[in-house]
Amino acid sequence: MKKILWGLAALLVLAAVGFFGFAPGIVEGSMNKVAPGPLPAVTAETRNLHDSLLVADMHADTLMWRRSMLDRSNTGQVDLPRLLQGNAGLQIFSSVTKTPKGQNYDSNSADTDNITLLTIAQLQPPRTWNSLLERSLFHARKLDRAAAGSDGKLRVIRTAAELDALLADRAAGKKVVGGMLSIEGLQDIEGQLGNLDKLYDAGFRMAGLAHFFDNEVAGSMHGVAKGGLTQLGMQVLRRMEQRGLIVDIAHSSHAAVAQILATAKRPVVSSHGGVQATCKVNRNLTDEEIRGVAKTGGVIGIGYWDAAICGTSPAHVVRAITHVRNLVGVDHVGLGSDFDGAVTTSFDASQLAVITQALVDAGFTPDDTAKVMGGNILRVVRAGMVPQ
Repeated sequence: MKKILWGLAALLVLAAVGFFGFAPGIVEGSMNKVAPGPLPAVTAETRNLHDSLLVADMHADTLMWRRSMLDRSNTGQVDLPRLLQGNAGLQIFSSVTKTPKGQNYDSNSADTDNITLLTIAQLQPPRTWNSLLERSLFHARKLDRAAAGSDGKLRVIRTAAELDALLADRAAGKKVVGGMLSIEGLQDIEGQLGNLDKLYDAGFRMAGLAHFFDNEVAGSMHGVAKGGLTQLGMQVLRRMEQRGLIVDIAHSSHAAVAQILATAKRPVVSSHGGVQATCKVNRNLTDEEIRGVAKTGGVIGIGYWDAAICGTSPAHVVRAITHVRNLVGVDHVGLGSDFDGAVTTSFDASQLAVITQALVDAGFTPDDTAKVMGGNILRVVRAGMVPQ
């Protein structure tokens, strides 16, 4: 009997080691993929142009995963070594706190959650197992720890002054990347307006109101009801603009987007996605919505995955960028990769020069290329972080 009990105990230990030690990496490896496709050859001239740019990306979900951001990995699409190699200047990192089982673009309820099991498997603090707010606060601490251990190569950006200092140091030749915190769906305020202040105090400076399901703040374009802003949502919108939290319409229902664009007094962004004119998917922006974002002075981030741009090549990215430019002007479009967001791309953060090359190939001037690759985002982010 003792031998049997010891054998069962050993099996349980092995199962635990497998679950906690290997399962998180296996899950991520199956979801965040780089599937190399045809990429443009980057010329020496374009490489020099790219290396001179201030590159910014509005959306990556790297903080959701357990791997170290400081070490180069063969998994996923973003880490500090790859950001440095790709000449990234500012990477905005999103906090994902809840996703529904059977997630799809059409209709999801809020009754299930994939992230709870992930937090347990990754051995995150128990307080994150049943609190969406604590999950975001954990992500903020995770970015802070990565910056603290980066030997100054990664800096958390919370103020316009910190962004200015980062850009000045990069202009002086320092190899440094800024990281800014964002939120993918304000379900993490758990229905309490005061929790928005806790998130701001933790360093978050951008937030999308909804993710893949309707919440207490706003309807999602992938939700069941797909309604507009709730009464709490209107309070949240006003509070965000007062504090200096940039409003992100990505994933919000078309009804909520219309309300936000009609109400916003500060520039609004769509951090990651595509446009229906080049890829007719319900989560992508209509021309009317593109005009609405531009009217606020905001910027639209174009993603790199198939469901956003109906392809994964840099040429597909630039096709969507070109539509926005032609519709509302080059000042209102930028990059929103959705790297590490359970997507398959044809390149990772180390290869951002292929987008620069695709822009050059499409006839974008060096000045317009600089705006698309980061200048527009940096302008909006710098202004948007300043409290009113």
